[in-house]
Amino acid sequence: MPWRETDRYDERVKFVSQVLAAEWDVDELCSSYGVSRKTGYKMLARYRESGFEGLRDQSRAPQLHPNQTSEEVEGMVLVLRALHGHWGPKKLRRLMEKSNPGRTLPALSTIGGILKRHGLVVPRRRRSRAKVTSLPFMKAEGPNDVWRTDFKGAFKAKDGARCEPLTLTDEYSRFALMCRLMARTGGAHVRPAFEAAFREFGLPKRLRTDNGPPFASVGLCGLSRLSIWWLKLGIEVEHIAPGKPQENGGHERFHLTLKQETALPPKATRKAQQAASERFLDEYNHVRPHEALGMKTPAELYEASPRPYPRQLPEFEYPRHFEVRNAKADGYIMWKGRLYFVSESLAREAVGLEPVADGRWRIYLGRLELGTLDEEKHAVLKNKGMRYRQIDEAQE
Repeated sequence: MPWRETDRYDERVKFVSQVLAAEWDVDELCSSYGVSRKTGYKMLARYRESGFEGLRDQSRAPQLHPNQTSEEVEGMVLVLRALHGHWGPKKLRRLMEKSNPGRTLPALSTIGGILKRHGLVVPRRRRSRAKVTSLPFMKAEGPNDVWRTDFKGAFKAKDGARCEPLTLTDEYSRFALMCRLMARTGGAHVRPAFEAAFREFGLPKRLRTDNGPPFASVGLCGLSRLSIWWLKLGIEVEHIAPGKPQENGGHERFHLTLKQETALPPKATRKAQQAASERFLDEYNHVRPHEALGMKTPAELYEASPRPYPRQLPEFEYPRHFEVRNAKADGYIMWKGRLYFVSESLAREAVGLEPVADGRWRIYLGRLELGTLDEEKHAVLKNKGMRYRQIDEAQE
């Protein structure tokens, strides 16, 4: 018969007290309380080890679980999280796999539990997600098919210096090609940054930007002097829709990670901020696994472009059946004795005109179709969006 159900703890205290007072023989006392000798001696052992507290009911759960995470593994998780303050279980486990090949590692849920126990998980507020837009953008099938560029947004270093990161990433591999802190954002100031990137990584097939300066303007096809330079290099340009940063969502997500890792809080000076950005790029490209890449790093998928940056800037060329006009400094071209405005960004650039009907000519800048010159309306009609065409010689 077990201890009386009224209060087993009190019964055990009385039992031990009577044994200590030598009032009863242990075997007789066990018989009196209706417990086995084994149970009686067990209570006495628990009293000698932990005092009267040892007589309370104890959990029947095993003290050691066969799947319990070792202190060494838990310490490894915490050290990696300290080094990579915003990484979650998937990225941490991938890094553990690389540094501990062949070792049995904890499940993602276990790593998440470790982070939670140590107060390292901050619950996120659910946000409404923007709908994915179907875009006529070029799909990146390999490295350097599409590069994405933008300014992250200005902030100040602790000494008050203005920092505005100019960033450049490869869409296919997520490889971060550049993060240059700019004091000024005009085309003449950012061009050297792109020149350095082109010399190091070669030329992409396309560059995707927003509609703001220095990447775009209000002229035909939104061209700016910077984007015209890209076109001369053989790089096609595409613009996201105004006010739709989600159309460049992967690059926007990169900006969030950049901010978390380098600018919260800002560094002491712009130079220190640039150094932090360079360290971040190295980790982002070579250490940080990316879920969209099957937990590979960008560097595992990226390779430099086979198209080198040319020593001399090419000029636009057109087939023999095209008429070619050079835009004046004010953005006008002369056609059949009349002036037609194209764009100030096209000043002193050669545009090609292809006949399409009586009094109508399609205007090109390289392979980019800008619009249509209409003689009857005495106007240049803009195209919607950007159209690149394969321009061939007319059949004889």
